[in-house]
Amino acid sequence: MKAHSGEVGVFVRIRPTANFADDLIECLPDGQTVNICHKRDSRKSHDSKKSQLSCWSFRLEGVLQDVSQEEFYARVCRRVVLGALDGYNGTVMCFGQTGAGKTYTITGSTESYKQRGIIPRALQEVFQEVEKRTEHAFSVYLSYLEIYNETLVDLLSPRRCSPHPSPHSMVVMEEPGRGVFIRGLSLHLVHSEEEALNLLFEGEMNRIIGSHALNRNSSRSHCIFTVHIESRSRTLSDAKYITSKLNLVDLAGSERLGKTGSEGQMLKEAVYINKSLSFLEQAILALADRRRDHVPFRQSKLTHALKDSLGGNCNTVLVANIYGEAAQIEETLSTLRFASRMRCVRTDPAVNEHMDPAHIKKLQKDIQRLKEELSICNKLANRPSISYESLSEAQLAEINNQVQRYLEGSLEEISEQELPEPDTEKAFEVFKVGQGSKINCILKENKAVLLERRTLLRKLTDEVNAVKREIDCTTATIQQHKELRRDQGTPNPQLQEPDATLLKKLRELKARYRQRYDVLGDIKAEVNYCQHLVDQCRVRLLSEFENWYKKSFLVPEEELDVTTEKTLTEVSVPHIYNSTNIDSVSFSIKQIFDSHSAASNGNHFCLTFVGNVATTFLLRRY
Repeated sequence: MKAHSGEVGVFVRIRPTANFADDLIECLPDGQTVNICHKRDSRKSHDSKKSQLSCWSFRLEGVLQDVSQEEFYARVCRRVVLGALDGYNGTVMCFGQTGAGKTYTITGSTESYKQRGIIPRALQEVFQEVEKRTEHAFSVYLSYLEIYNETLVDLLSPRRCSPHPSPHSMVVMEEPGRGVFIRGLSLHLVHSEEEALNLLFEGEMNRIIGSHALNRNSSRSHCIFTVHIESRSRTLSDAKYITSKLNLVDLAGSERLGKTGSEGQMLKEAVYINKSLSFLEQAILALADRRRDHVPFRQSKLTHALKDSLGGNCNTVLVANIYGEAAQIEETLSTLRFASRMRCVRTDPAVNEHMDPAHIKKLQKDIQRLKEELSICNKLANRPSISYESLSEAQLAEINNQVQRYLEGSLEEISEQELPEPDTEKAFEVFKVGQGSKINCILKENKAVLLERRTLLRKLTDEVNAVKREIDCTTATIQQHKELRRDQGTPNPQLQEPDATLLKKLRELKARYRQRYDVLGDIKAEVNYCQHLVDQCRVRLLSEFENWYKKSFLVPEEELDVTTEKTLTEVSVPHIYNSTNIDSVSFSIKQIFDSHSAASNGNHFCLTFVGNVATTFLLRRY
């Protein structure tokens, strides 16, 4: 798949197993083809002694078997993540049978750094690229949506802990130019990888999971982790900016109720899961059939929320997670059929470019002000009024004619002398140790405090992450105890519960996690406040330097009787033409004219001088 092609990239990832069915599943050396051969007994009585052999061949973007998390991310996801930083929407979603490795692929394991999944690696890549692309200013927001029994749940909402949460306040919406979005879903601004991972851990703790025969930690809901990115140029005075969404989707596993043994609430959850996945498959079939005009996106919350990802302007990748064991061959075959149909879906990736109305108005005001200043220049130089509207065809033809004559040598070159500009960098260093030393000292102090707060923030972040890993480890141990006692068939019901010590430890760890997380939030607020103070000091320092710079190169009126060469060198063009007092501008130039009117070339000097002022001013403005 190319970085921004219109094809949905479909990959198959096979869960590692010691009982791989080599006689049923064949992965070809090309790394893109998987063959399935399945023997089934005939249901007809006269063929009862015969078996029917059926074979299928599936060619996909890639077939990944026994690959590490790092290699998987590099081959499947990196292009989509980098595309999101360039303004292209991206989606990576995992589909497949319960227990086939979807959640491991998306989030990975917290027990080992090397086993990180797509989301942690994508967050790391995003912030590394933000640091590299210094010519742009990036804003990164996160959201985490759960779809449980056709109900939208915000996993990062601060109202989750309230006594009366309102999950029905969120609605899937569509707007022209904005596409599909979830009204009521909270967005969280993050400035670093650590902040983003903390939000991910918080959302993971709020997810709904269950245990059955195929997976002891089965996801009972669909989850969509979204990275919202906004980018603006630092170097161009441009009203354009780009946005993008990176959706990382962990679909709940499809289930055959006879194999999972689900009952009660888990049976109800399984029915909702299978129903939503069935609607997803119907939407894919409709998208793949180009003769159909209607696609049933609104049949379920899942298909409606993923409308842009399935048929919109998005780089989409589907990861089909399958078992390699003979006992699951029917489900594996069903997953591969869905994956092959997904390959027929087309999307139309495009950069999400927007115009900032406030910036447009500012540029329009700047243009109008420049036109007025240039009009004043023309009047002072006794030049006719110049039109700054679009050139007519006749004017363009005349310009081309003059250019051609100049190239042929029949038109003489008219050279104009330009004023030298002071070295602003050296002037800024002089200002910082002189008149601006006080504010510069305050800026340095604020930077030192900010650095100290950031160091403390990193330390607290490491502590919170360590507690989170300990919570995961303790939870896994408790689950192992439950399964061991259930397998042994312990008659005493009290012994079927985990040790009280582990439960007490888990409660203490969760309490410590919440306490440290609250402290972490306070430190984050301090860091933001310190950053605000540093930014204010920096703006004030630059503002005072600008004023000092203009005053330092101002030519006093009583010194305007100096020689022509010295006047041309020292006159401050930005000061004269940034002045709001038009009379003072006229008087200054009049003094220059009067002081040199006795000279034979006085008029020539005055006109040349004014021309040079206008030329230098234009260069600085643009």
